[in-house]
Amino acid sequence: MVVVGVQAGSAGAAPDRAAGATALPLNASQRATAIKEAQAGAASVAAEIKLGGKEKLVVRDVIKDADGTVHTRYERTYDGLPVLGGDLVTHARKDGSLKGVSRATDAKISVASTTAAATAKSGARKVIWAATGKPALAYENVVKGTRADGTPSERHVITDATSGKELYSYEAIDTGSGTSQYSGTVTLGTTASGSGYNLTDGGRGGHATYDLNGGTTGTGTLFTDADDIWGNGLATDRQTAAADAHYGAAMTWDFYKNELGRNGIAGDGKAAYSRVHYGNAYVNAFWDDSCFCMTYGDGSGNLKPLTSLDVAGHEMSHGLTAATAGLKYSRESGGLNEATSDMFGTAVEFYANNSSDSGDYLIGEKIDIRGNGTPLRYMDKPSKDGASADYWSKTVGRLDVHYSSGPANHFFYLLSEGSGAKTVNGVSYNSPTSNGSTVTGIGRAKAVQIWYKALTTYMTSSTGYAAARVATLQAATDLYGAGSAEYSAVATAWSGINVN
Repeated sequence: MVVVGVQAGSAGAAPDRAAGATALPLNASQRATAIKEAQAGAASVAAEIKLGGKEKLVVRDVIKDADGTVHTRYERTYDGLPVLGGDLVTHARKDGSLKGVSRATDAKISVASTTAAATAKSGARKVIWAATGKPALAYENVVKGTRADGTPSERHVITDATSGKELYSYEAIDTGSGTSQYSGTVTLGTTASGSGYNLTDGGRGGHATYDLNGGTTGTGTLFTDADDIWGNGLATDRQTAAADAHYGAAMTWDFYKNELGRNGIAGDGKAAYSRVHYGNAYVNAFWDDSCFCMTYGDGSGNLKPLTSLDVAGHEMSHGLTAATAGLKYSRESGGLNEATSDMFGTAVEFYANNSSDSGDYLIGEKIDIRGNGTPLRYMDKPSKDGASADYWSKTVGRLDVHYSSGPANHFFYLLSEGSGAKTVNGVSYNSPTSNGSTVTGIGRAKAVQIWYKALTTYMTSSTGYAAARVATLQAATDLYGAGSAEYSAVATAWSGINVN
């Protein structure tokens, strides 16, 4: 039962308020219908929010809250050209009246001409670049290759169509690390096929797991087995990594469905897929939105497959970000992209409640990627990894996105657990604040709900730390009220990492 119309700031009303502001689950057909209906009304919305005559809106997603609020996410075009950084989200009340708009840019989209002076590189597309500074006619060129560690690269380079000067660049392949040979005996969703079985989970959108067998391209070969018993817990059995990846994908799917009411990563009921045994001794894992898939290497000496529970959740959550806010994988937005995956990867690990890999606020703690038994990242004090920032500063966006994620990870820990020393599931933490303040946590479940709502309904492709603060405060207002303890905790946690 959902009760709406409750006054903000009433402690007793918080559960009903949260229920009303929670997104309703839509199946694939319902979502497709909602998008089609929103697209039919896009022209009138464009006029209402006072877009220019050459601008049009293209619907990407529709989220309907239980209280009737509708959040519609749009891409924008100008004179038929895609506007990069022009994405926006409208927020409409139950009666259809406009409540507000979240924009990636407030700049007026206008260029003197859509005729380019500079010569485009082969395969480049003409666009309007609006994510930074004054909107400009530009070319977007996608450069594909391989990084030094074997990770595929898909670098998007934006150049001014008049001068040829590079305006921006970002990486579209999102990377992470972890392992999960330690989840013990687990239940896997499989499909009977002929006289045997294959690793296709029909109960979770058809998620399938494939063997790349050392390759670096293609889908690979679907795992099959005669007795439906997969792996033996050792890296020498090729099925072990597959079982871990398949289990991690299942737990991530279940977490999003049961905790956040989301029907699959993209919200359309369709599964991603997993590829294991990528390359030779490849010490990484990555999400590729172009294939909507996760890929895992076998680690140092091919003995530590990077298929842990938190890494599976991390990689699939890159897909969530791509399907919602679309946070660009560069500078502050890239750090927030990485932190989002760390937050939800952590939440998946806690959700699974697996005694062999208990939930914690450490990232990649099972992999020993450094060779000294330490985790890849720490959420309570990110700088313990030797490179991540604990707090926001004007220079944090210059760091690699895995390190500029530090302040957001720290915010999530503070919001969940609070500052100071404490022990969770046998792991000791001691989280400081930039201003010496004391932060009282509101619990991980509420922190997850707030970040998820902010990501899916208020953040855009260009959101940085200051805008993330605004988005999460708005999400806390929606869920718990502007006068709530949860709202105050969000504000205090941001101040604790120097975002005010």
